[in-house]
Amino acid sequence: MGQILNKIQKANDIKKIAPRLYPALAQEIREFLIENVSRTGGHLASNLGVVELTMALHLCLHLPEDKIVFDVGHQAYVHKLLTGRRDGFESLRQSGGMCGFPKRKESDCDCFGTGHSSTSIAAAMGFAAARDLKQTKETIVAVIGDGALTGGLAFEALNNLAMFRKKKKNMIVILNDNNMSISENVGGMNRYLNDIRYRRSYGEFKDNVEQAIKNIPGVGDSMVRTIRRSKDSIKQLLLPGMLFENMGITYYGPVNGHDIAAIMQAVNRARQMDGPVLIHVFTKKGKGYPIAENNPEKFHGIDPFDIKTGKPLKKKAGASYTDVFARTLLDIAREHKNVTAITAAMPSGTGLSAFKEAFPERFFDVGIAEEYAVTFAAGMAASGMRPVVAVYSSFLQRAYDQILHDVCIQKLPVFFCVDRAGLVGADGETHQGLFDISYLSSIPNLLLMAPKNRYEMEDMMHFAMEYDGPAAMRYPRGEASEVLSDCRPPIEIGRSEKIRDGKEVVLLSVGNMMDEAVKALELLKEQGISAGLVNVRFLRPIDEEMLHELAERYPLLVTLEENVLSGGYGEAVSSFLHRNGYASRLLTLGIPDCFVDHGSVDWQRKEMGIDAASIAGRILEKVREL
Repeated sequence: MGQILNKIQKANDIKKIAPRLYPALAQEIREFLIENVSRTGGHLASNLGVVELTMALHLCLHLPEDKIVFDVGHQAYVHKLLTGRRDGFESLRQSGGMCGFPKRKESDCDCFGTGHSSTSIAAAMGFAAARDLKQTKETIVAVIGDGALTGGLAFEALNNLAMFRKKKKNMIVILNDNNMSISENVGGMNRYLNDIRYRRSYGEFKDNVEQAIKNIPGVGDSMVRTIRRSKDSIKQLLLPGMLFENMGITYYGPVNGHDIAAIMQAVNRARQMDGPVLIHVFTKKGKGYPIAENNPEKFHGIDPFDIKTGKPLKKKAGASYTDVFARTLLDIAREHKNVTAITAAMPSGTGLSAFKEAFPERFFDVGIAEEYAVTFAAGMAASGMRPVVAVYSSFLQRAYDQILHDVCIQKLPVFFCVDRAGLVGADGETHQGLFDISYLSSIPNLLLMAPKNRYEMEDMMHFAMEYDGPAAMRYPRGEASEVLSDCRPPIEIGRSEKIRDGKEVVLLSVGNMMDEAVKALELLKEQGISAGLVNVRFLRPIDEEMLHELAERYPLLVTLEENVLSGGYGEAVSSFLHRNGYASRLLTLGIPDCFVDHGSVDWQRKEMGIDAASIAGRILEKVREL
């Protein structure tokens, strides 16, 4: 196994492989990916679907001079293999190992770092514009999936792509159409592409029509010449909507995305054209591994698994925070008929699949369009509904303006359920939910909460649905905590929860950091340090009454949050102490001024100094300085 793949040690080595061996190489690549991802976990189905497509691009282009800009980048494993990073798959997505997404510092062949959706066309246009200004000749290719094409940034880029037509400058967009993002696609663009999917290749159909007309005795040749002079007329006949052509983008396809020769022909033809070209290729997500083909959503991103069965190797943990959210929202929706649920292409990831099944008329998947999701929710709320917007923390960043302008200024009762808040592990820098406290706590009129455990999460959800205004709740990825399950006082606006008293120091813990806080206090107790503990609960508004009490009582206050320190809860407490003239010292523990690399959450916490041992050590140092 891998005899042909072994010959690829660096970029462009694929060009040394004989064409008759391409199918065998594609098979070896698929076997390599299945075997390695089954051990490390990662994005499998999306990579299995682009094997031939990536091979064809590497055969047509010369890297790193030519540029391939991948959208999201979870489909770049094949690209990494073909650029000599085979050994990196042993430590894929692990601390100190190879990133699961394109990364500029990892290879010159990764020209643009990605991780979030819909950026490729805009970034590729930047490369192409720079190329033209420098008067160089490299080929620029953006590879975007039909799922990413639902994102607003992709449409903005398409709208501006016509500038390359006016300047007669080349740029290529590969539309990798597998009828999926993570889940099945939705919306008008998906319907438009579906229409094309059911038609034959534009070039093939055009040739067949011309040949049929030519065969008309006496008038055939004349009619074909007339049709050719009217370029648009035949395209209007053959392409539904003519969306891309009408935007000034030459459309080529559809092309079989698993036919290397056909893709190469399309790419080489596109490189010779003046202006932007969109090559529409069809691929099958999970191709070559039947279990993934039949369940591409499950194998989009998967933990280590058994190859024969496809089942995870690790025993499923208890209910996750996402599971608790899903069950609680169903209970609320049964009681309140005006509750709706909105997600941006993530019904499964956010736990809304069950809601979709139970209340299909009240469920809305808007595609990869967080800005639209928020303003859509605002319109619903203004009409008397109670929309719940479920979205990952790092994705919600895209909708900051809409939260501020469309929801919070108008005090509309939209409830933001911010999943994957805090450290997320193997997905790394682009997916860490470490900024939501900072960007949400600055917005007037918005309640911002963080539950310490699964039970408090349920209580906060019921509270938020009764609150007449905008609210947000942040919660982490992974198993829902049972810590301090016997402490369950009612939720009151802006009120924290005192867990225990101490003498020398008090620890104010935010949300999911309570597990580490409790462990840290036990370590301090072993060192003879008497420490108090507070569950912050509300990040906006902060509990100033409690802070007055703590500042008057304790010589040292310590804040603990899984968020960047800049703009976080610790800074809010620091501001409070300064404004009110308190002499208490403050230690803020959180994420320093950096982006956190991929690895396990335990490793990331230790690296950032917010695991129990590090917390206790830092507090002990400060107490001894008093």
